[in-house]
Amino acid sequence: MTHTERPPRVLIVEDEPKIARLVADYLAGSGFEPHHLDHGDAVIPWLEETRQAGEGPALVLLDLMLPGTDGLTLCREIRQRWPALPVIMLTARVEEVDRLLGLELGADDYICKPFSPREVVARVKAVLRRSQLAGEPDPAGSDLVLDEEGWRALADGHDLGLTAVEFQLLKVMMHAPGRIFSRDQLMDHMYRDHRIVSERTVDSHVKKLRRKIAEAWPEREVIRSVYGVGYKYQPEA
Repeated sequence: MTHTERPPRVLIVEDEPKIARLVADYLAGSGFEPHHLDHGDAVIPWLEETRQAGEGPALVLLDLMLPGTDGLTLCREIRQRWPALPVIMLTARVEEVDRLLGLELGADDYICKPFSPREVVARVKAVLRRSQLAGEPDPAGSDLVLDEEGWRALADGHDLGLTAVEFQLLKVMMHAPGRIFSRDQLMDHMYRDHRIVSERTVDSHVKKLRRKIAEAWPEREVIRSVYGVGYKYQPEA
C-alpha cells in the first residue's frame, strides 16, 4: 500500500463498547481502518452514504443482537442490496440453528463470543482474500468479466447475452467463488420482490446460464452442481 492509498475500511456493528474498542484496536494495528456503529438502525443509512461517496467498507463485522434493527435482518438487507460486500457475524448465541440461519442469510463467516481479537483479524483477512478472488483473472488463463453497469457478462470479450436474472445469478456466485449457494439463497437474489417461485425455476435459469457460457467455453464448466445443496462458481485451476 502506498502512502496515498487508504487502508481497507471495516465497519464494526456492536453495541458492547469494550468489545468494539478491542476489535477496532486490533484491526487498526493490522492495517485496517475501523468504524464503529452501536445501533442497528444506523447501519443501512451509513452504508448508503459512504458507498455513494466511494468510501464504503471492505467488510462488515455484524453483531447478531443489536438495539433497533437486529443483525439477521441487517445481514439479509446487506446481501440483497450489496451482494459483493462481505459480512462476518458476531454473536453470543451459539445454538446450531442460529449459526446455520446466519450463514443461510448470506453471512460469509460466523464467530461466536467470547472470541480472540486476533482470531477476528485472521477471519477478516481470510474472507477478504476469498472475496478478492472474484475480481481476479480466471486462473485457467481466460477471463469471465462482469460489466455491472451494462449488466453484461463477457467471456474472452464475447458478450454472453444474459438476461437480467441470469446476470444476477452469475454475479452472486462470481463474487464468492467456491461458496455453495442454496436454491433459496439464489431465489432471494433473482427476485427482490420475494415472489414465490419453485426450485425448478432456479434450476431452469442455471441451465440456461450454463448453456450460454458453454457456447463461449465448450470445454469448460465453471458453474458446478452440488447434489442436494445447490450451485457454486468454481473457476478451473
